[in-house]
Amino acid sequence: MDSSRSLRKFFFQWEWLLVLIFVAVNAINGILSPYYLDLGNLIGATNSFLDMAFLVMPMAFVIILGQIDISVASTVALSAVIMATGFNAGLPMPLAMVLCLAVGTLCGLVNGIILTRFKELPAMIVTLATMTIYRGIAYVILEDQASGHFPEWFSFLGWGSFGPVPFILVAFAVCALAFGLVLHKTSFGRKVYAMGNNLTAARYSGIKAESVTIVVFALTGLMAGVTALFLSSRMGSTRPNVAQGYELSVIAMVVLGGVSTAGGSGRMGGPVLAVFIIGFLTYGLGLVNIKANVLLIIIGSLLILSVLVLNLRFGKGKRRPGSPNAKMIAAGKAPGVK
Repeated sequence: MDSSRSLRKFFFQWEWLLVLIFVAVNAINGILSPYYLDLGNLIGATNSFLDMAFLVMPMAFVIILGQIDISVASTVALSAVIMATGFNAGLPMPLAMVLCLAVGTLCGLVNGIILTRFKELPAMIVTLATMTIYRGIAYVILEDQASGHFPEWFSFLGWGSFGPVPFILVAFAVCALAFGLVLHKTSFGRKVYAMGNNLTAARYSGIKAESVTIVVFALTGLMAGVTALFLSSRMGSTRPNVAQGYELSVIAMVVLGGVSTAGGSGRMGGPVLAVFIIGFLTYGLGLVNIKANVLLIIIGSLLILSVLVLNLRFGKGKRRPGSPNAKMIAAGKAPGVK
């Protein structure tokens, strides 16, 4: 009886529905275009959308925390612009890349510090403000000009491969594994869940909520810097308007992946699956010349449907499975904290 119940619980997880959606997307794309179901083309297509995917993993942490960060795309732009400007000013490319990561981390750190120092300000307002500031600084530096002329070896990040497997796919797989392990197998991940479930209870249980928030936002900024590296490598140059709209796509992938916008629940596997669902959907419909506006309608409808199904499946206001911390917090204990 217990084994059948646990088996049923396993197969009723949200990620299995995402697997079915993934299969359906590939089947429909295969019917629409005879060129779609080519393994080489499918693997190569990941080059076009995986730079954005590096933002999905830290954004899952942010949303599980019960927060939001809509400044990530502007952070990508500012990091890329400062890297290109530094390189063209005479900085060696490896140091310019380190500068890119440092700028991204600093932008995320600023978000985290503001949120912890001014607790009355919601994350939406804070990151909306910094989104405008970071993008504005990028425009002040480059105006509407492009900057690039990167060394030839730098293009390996965006276009290089190990045999038939793109380097960016390998890098994404490593990062996804690392973020998944941190979220699900470490005390830090349990603290993130605990804060998303009940911030007050988490504080009373001894969790240093401010420190966790700052680390999560700094990590998000760091991964924005990583995205800037891959995006600049793929484009061969950068402009202040790069990555526009990335923040909405990233949040859509995280929510489609089953992470609750109320905070405190979700798993890393869902957003990772959602990356490939939306990525291959975009690629496949592009092969048959579906207009971008129609694609936005499809993705938006898929997102609304996923939220409705999640509410129906797990009940309005209830935490979904995968966040075992709710009971512990209700008992006044914070998981992972002794």
